[in-house]
Amino acid sequence: MAKAREVFDRMPEKDVVAWGAMVSGYASNGRTQEALQLFFAMQAQGVRPNCRTVAGALSACTQLGAFDLAQQVVAVVDWDQLLDNPVLGTALIEMYSKFGSMGEAWFVFQQMRKRGITVWNAMVLGLSMTGHDKSVFALVGQMEKSGMKLNDITFMSLLYCCTHAGLVQDGRRYFHNMTQLYRIAPRIEHYGCMVDLLSRAGLLKEAHRLINEMPMQANVAVWGALLGGCKIHRDAELAEHALKQLILLEPWNSGNYFMLSNIYSNGGRWKDDAKLRLHMKAIGVKEVPGYSWVDFDGKVHKFHVGDNWHPLMDQIYKKLDELGMEMKAIGYKPTTDEEKEHPLVHHSMKLAVAFCLLTTSPGEAIRVIKNTRVCTDCHTDIKLISRIAHREIIVQDNSRFHCFRDGCCSCNDYW
Repeated sequence: MAKAREVFDRMPEKDVVAWGAMVSGYASNGRTQEALQLFFAMQAQGVRPNCRTVAGALSACTQLGAFDLAQQVVAVVDWDQLLDNPVLGTALIEMYSKFGSMGEAWFVFQQMRKRGITVWNAMVLGLSMTGHDKSVFALVGQMEKSGMKLNDITFMSLLYCCTHAGLVQDGRRYFHNMTQLYRIAPRIEHYGCMVDLLSRAGLLKEAHRLINEMPMQANVAVWGALLGGCKIHRDAELAEHALKQLILLEPWNSGNYFMLSNIYSNGGRWKDDAKLRLHMKAIGVKEVPGYSWVDFDGKVHKFHVGDNWHPLMDQIYKKLDELGMEMKAIGYKPTTDEEKEHPLVHHSMKLAVAFCLLTTSPGEAIRVIKNTRVCTDCHTDIKLISRIAHREIIVQDNSRFHCFRDGCCSCNDYW
């Protein structure tokens, strides 16, 4: 991107294609703030963004968790042009879906005059991510009735939906139909969904066998899915194997080492634990600090565990204490000594959620982005908070999308 920016800055005249290439480039490389700065700068210079540029800007807003900024981007879109442009329509549906605004996503989908397979798939995936299982199956049925041929992305959404609804037989059927009836070669993402589905259901041996039979090498997502099932069903031996594979694939990820260390210590394998920690020290593995952030009133608010810098921090901690009392009142029973003493340990995600409860209107959806995987305690607590506060809470971590509402989560379970 540095080289691309050098070329861009030297151009005496910059047309919409050049601006769009830079905005999309920044967005696709995670440089979200630069992408949005350029997007608004091009408008200030009188250059009207094309569909590619708008799609890049919306992607940047989604990564940043900046819903207000996304609405500003949407405001520059010509609505009549949007209805005939599958690229814009798809980008808008994906953006609204990832922010959990399925009403808006569905409105865009219904208004589209040209619905190619990408538009249909964007809507199906959005419904799948947010836990609208019945709507997913109904919409795919409409696709087939309209003569639309299902492709690999459609089956990805179906398998994802089956995974989080716990529909093992349906998932097996869709996987079989994809390969045998539609003659679609499964990608690693399809295998990952099947491993996740089987692992969550406790079919760990079958999931492990599927990994061994895959025509490609399993990646982090696949081994992570197996590990998730091992944690749910307490298979320490297979979890150790999965973690060793994960460490080989991403030796810099401290989380895998700490999970393996926990397995060793819980099993009384102190020598193995000590050896692992010496290895971590030797290669310089350090724990990545977790943080969460929210977009409020056009500004990004970032929170770390145990923060005290925010001007509303006293109110945030008071709100968490109040929520802890209400959780106990509805039957919440802490399992660890730390939780018993402080029902809501001040993890970054809980701080972010409490901040949103203080600053947003009653009934308004809460959107939080987290740089690391949501921990088990936070997942349980946020489910209860969604029920107590009567709020929809959308969390996007580094592994998946969680939509909490009425004490439940779209991911169905947690590993």
